[in-house]
Amino acid sequence: MPLSYADFKHAADSNFKREFGVNHVTFDAMCTVLAANYQRVHQRRGRKSKLLIADKVTLMLRYYRKYNTFAELSFEFGISESTAHTIVTHTERALKNSGQFNLLDKKVLLDDEVELDILVVDATGTKIQRPKKTKSVLLGQTQMPHAQKPVNH
Repeated sequence: MPLSYADFKHAADSNFKREFGVNHVTFDAMCTVLAANYQRVHQRRGRKSKLLIADKVTLMLRYYRKYNTFAELSFEFGISESTAHTIVTHTERALKNSGQFNLLDKKVLLDDEVELDILVVDATGTKIQRPKKTKSVLLGQTQMPHAQKPVNH
C-alpha cells in the first residue's frame, strides 16, 4: 500500500513535526502555495498527477528529513524513481519561488562568507565482535552453528 499524507493527517503536532520537520500550519501553507503553482502551470494542458498535492509535499519533506533515496521514495509512494525526482525538484522550486519559504541553495556552501560547523567522527578503530572461526570451519570440515538448520522435534 503506497504511503500518503492521509496516514499522518491526524497525528499529534509533536509526532507530525518529528516525522516531517514542520508543523501542520507550515505544511498546509506549503500545500496552498504548491496548489496555486500547480493550477497556474497546468491550467490548459498536462496530465493529472497520480499524487495529491499533500502527498507531493510529504514526498519532498521525507526526502529532506529522512534522507531517503529516490528508489525508496518511489517504492513507498508507488511511482517511478524519475517521477519522485521530478516531484521533489518541482516542489522545491515552487516553494522557493513563492518567497514564503527560505530554502537554501547548494551554492551557498561555496560562499566564503558562510560559516559552517563541521563534525568529523572517526569510526575506523572500532572493534567488531565476530564469531571465532576455528581451523575446521575454515577448512570446510564443519559448519558454523548459525548455518545449521533448526531441528524440529
